[in-house]
Amino acid sequence: MKTVIGIDIGGSTTKICGFSDKKLIEPLFVKANDPTASFFGAFGKFTAENRIKLSDIERVIITGVGSSFLEGDVYGIPTSHVAEFTAIGLGGLYLSGLDEALVVSMGTGTATVKASKDKIEYLGGTGVGGGTLVGLSKLTLNMQEIEHICLLAEKGDLSKIDLQIGDMTKKNIIPTMPADMTAANFGRVSDIATNADIALGIINMIFETIGMVAIFASRNFNLKKIVLTGNMTTVPQASGIFGRLGSMFGTEFVIPKYAQFGTVIGAALSGTENK
Repeated sequence: MKTVIGIDIGGSTTKICGFSDKKLIEPLFVKANDPTASFFGAFGKFTAENRIKLSDIERVIITGVGSSFLEGDVYGIPTSHVAEFTAIGLGGLYLSGLDEALVVSMGTGTATVKASKDKIEYLGGTGVGGGTLVGLSKLTLNMQEIEHICLLAEKGDLSKIDLQIGDMTKKNIIPTMPADMTAANFGRVSDIATNADIALGIINMIFETIGMVAIFASRNFNLKKIVLTGNMTTVPQASGIFGRLGSMFGTEFVIPKYAQFGTVIGAALSGTENK
């Protein structure tokens, strides 16, 4: 029973998963600053935990920004590279079970991909993402651990940070626009705004920016479902913010199980018949 392994080497983490007999082997990730060390650390941990012998591995598929640091075959196993956007599309469709969708990968930055069984097309993206969350939080809150920032944001109040529709008019201009819909992120910062309010404001701004970029892209192709993948899907506030945006604009945002591993799952899929 041969196994295909996919590895996604990012800027700060490396993710790895595999398919054996068309079944997904649960993904994992390791943190490391050096891409080569991160790769071999993830490979060793994954094969050891799942008791996979080198002789059981049919091939290794690598993707991600750090994949360029690796050349040749790994441990004599046939090794190839797959474009990150192809992996994003394949992973998004597999995890969502959809035949066609807009797939958004939210990592340090954000990429959007139109994916179907016949074609995967990179549409563009935005530099707003996890890097923005860490950078702005460090500047304004002196915090850079995403887990701590999200925990702080749970007590935040957006009305003390954002200018909202209800602050500008009492009329219901458009039925789908509630009074607390954002008119301007950080457009009404109160003098008594707390760090929790600021943390929530940053998270909300990032997800609203990503969400609207995705909605505009999906409208070009008349797609009603947007699949979210990448590390930022694990932020607790994500489902609520995207759910609200979807309701307002007639779009469904899907955050599937293993969403943070979408790209690496797509990489592994590219080397199997499952794709």
